[in-house]
Amino acid sequence: MVDQSQIILVMVIYLSLLIGWGIWQGRQVKSQKDYAIAGRNLPGWVAALSERATGESSWALLGLPGFAYATGLTSIWTAVGCVTGIIVAWWLIAFRLREEAEKYDVNSFTEFIARRHGAMEKPIRMVSSLVIVFFFFFYVGAQFLGGGKTLNAMFGIEPALGMLLTACIIIPYTVYGGFRSVVYTDVIQAIVMIVTLILGPLVGLFYLKNHPDLFADSLSEALHLAGNSYSSITSGVSGFATGIAIMGGFSWFFGYLGGQPQLSMRFMAIKDKNQARKARNVGVIWTLFAYLGALSIGWIGIAIFGPQGLSDPETVMPNVMLTVFPPVFAAILITGAIAAMISTADSLLILSATELSENILKQHAKNSLGYSRGITAILAVVALLIAYYTPSNLIYTLVGYVWAGIGGTFSVIILLTLFWKRFHGKAVVITIISGMLFTIIWISSGMESRITSRFLTFFVALIVAVISTLLLDRKGENVIAEA
Repeated sequence: MVDQSQIILVMVIYLSLLIGWGIWQGRQVKSQKDYAIAGRNLPGWVAALSERATGESSWALLGLPGFAYATGLTSIWTAVGCVTGIIVAWWLIAFRLREEAEKYDVNSFTEFIARRHGAMEKPIRMVSSLVIVFFFFFYVGAQFLGGGKTLNAMFGIEPALGMLLTACIIIPYTVYGGFRSVVYTDVIQAIVMIVTLILGPLVGLFYLKNHPDLFADSLSEALHLAGNSYSSITSGVSGFATGIAIMGGFSWFFGYLGGQPQLSMRFMAIKDKNQARKARNVGVIWTLFAYLGALSIGWIGIAIFGPQGLSDPETVMPNVMLTVFPPVFAAILITGAIAAMISTADSLLILSATELSENILKQHAKNSLGYSRGITAILAVVALLIAYYTPSNLIYTLVGYVWAGIGGTFSVIILLTLFWKRFHGKAVVITIISGMLFTIIWISSGMESRITSRFLTFFVALIVAVISTLLLDRKGENVIAEA
């Protein structure tokens, strides 16, 4: 097993280089547009790797492997839902969002929706941005909490100190370089992540074949020995319960259809059509390899440790790495995983700051770049205070609303804005309010355990959007505003 001091040394070096890289990229930020959306000049491969790192991070390295370890083959449905959503987003939405962002010269997710809906621009800006900023405040706080818990689990650091260290890692380059620094540090994370998710399973399978004393020496044998619930793609259930199990996994699909602002901003920032095609190819290929690797690591964990061998399934990735790799190399991969989770906060932080400064605060400062940096710094401090003083269960409850409430609702709005000319601004506002209220009520009622809101919110928002579009008078409103 790797000595803890080796992990600490590797982590210090890695994070120091990462912070330095982010700050160096920040030196190229000369305007508000550079700060908010990297001047809409990102190379395709950069945008793709940033979008994938932002969209997956701790999910691909800890969450999905842990889910695969805990549930076996049933986890395939979650992977299918996510991968299908990601591929559809890159093929159907990314090109159009990039073109629309250029056409309307927008710097934020909400600004695009507002500019596209004429006379309702101001109400859309206010409602959309308030919803996004409020929930993403807690989302950033949750990342600080997660960073604190991870550092506590790995090194015994007090969670409060771990949260402060997490903030100290991401705040300097995020405040200084904004979206550009965040994107280019994401690239490093995405490379480390994909190396982990490709090499981990390959070396892990070789390890199984050469260690016959383990729980199993192959994935198929491991799933069989673990029991029917692990070797069945429906968790061993049948009938209506089978449909619920499949739907619950596949429901992640709907949140990827343009409704996650932190991901859509990467589409909007791509330089041109040619780069968008390159981004699509890189993003799709990265996703296929990453999800196959994440599932495989979880199943390799069953073969090595047995289905009950780990008290916390989400530790399966680091435990597999520590088992199958030499100490120093394992330390590098684990460090990358920790850093990827910690730095998820930077994307959420810069998104919240951009939404706040561009759409809520009517700033007229001459130094708009300095103003934006100040807003970002203030938000970071507020999010850290939220993480310190708000009960963690409340924070995680609010974060639980994000994928369904924001992802499902805004996916409907983005899809209809791009593909249905009749959709108008009044319907946008009603859809946002209805989607968020439904999600909060549904989850609070305890019904989430029966049918997930990730599935229901999308269709509730879609029905509300269509009905309100057809029923409400849109006189005096330009359905598609001219740039």
